[in-house]
Amino acid sequence: MKEHVLVIMPHPDDETFAVGGTIALYAQRGVPVTYVCGTKGEMGRNMGRPPFATRESLPQLREQELREACRILGITDLRFLGLRDKTVEFVDQDELAARLRDIILEIRPSLIITYHPDYSVHPDHMALGRATVRAVAQLPPEERPPVHTRAFGKASAVLGEPDLVVDTAPVWETKLAAIRAHRSQSQLMLSRAEGDPEQAERMRRDRQLERFWIWRFDD
Repeated sequence: MKEHVLVIMPHPDDETFAVGGTIALYAQRGVPVTYVCGTKGEMGRNMGRPPFATRESLPQLREQELREACRILGITDLRFLGLRDKTVEFVDQDELAARLRDIILEIRPSLIITYHPDYSVHPDHMALGRATVRAVAQLPPEERPPVHTRAFGKASAVLGEPDLVVDTAPVWETKLAAIRAHRSQSQLMLSRAEGDPEQAERMRRDRQLERFWIWRFDD
């Protein structure tokens, strides 16, 4: 099967902060990566320090930042679902799964990366993760690509150790550049790290390893 990675997450910046190193490693090998982004992060609270965005300008700014991050990471296909930030959990799950299934059938990815439906903290993360596994479950078992999920919080205590840990050290600088591209969201964090080597090392340690739990279907 020809490799093609499909990343499905709800916000501009999820692709970078959660899985940017993994994406960069695939892109470095020439594997196409599609990012399906649920929203434009229009309800985000970070607007720069000092603020350089408004509630009205934020969606356009977040899209610009995301497009730059995609360029840096090597994502060549960016699509938006047009959902509203912080409301994904209220979207009809059958309709959302049907939209995602159509994209999956079009792309025929060799791997899907999304959030864990139960242990990824943010309601938007879990809702889009649920819709994604529901979409894949509707395919015949032999046609389902593997689904790798990102989980946080108490995930390890409940799910056990991750099935896969990707060390993104070879592309850390690329991931860092993509984090920098999400300026409205990363400015404060980066300014602290750039002025404090200990803080910078802590950020690298926290974000260099990307942990995944493989989703297992019941049938």
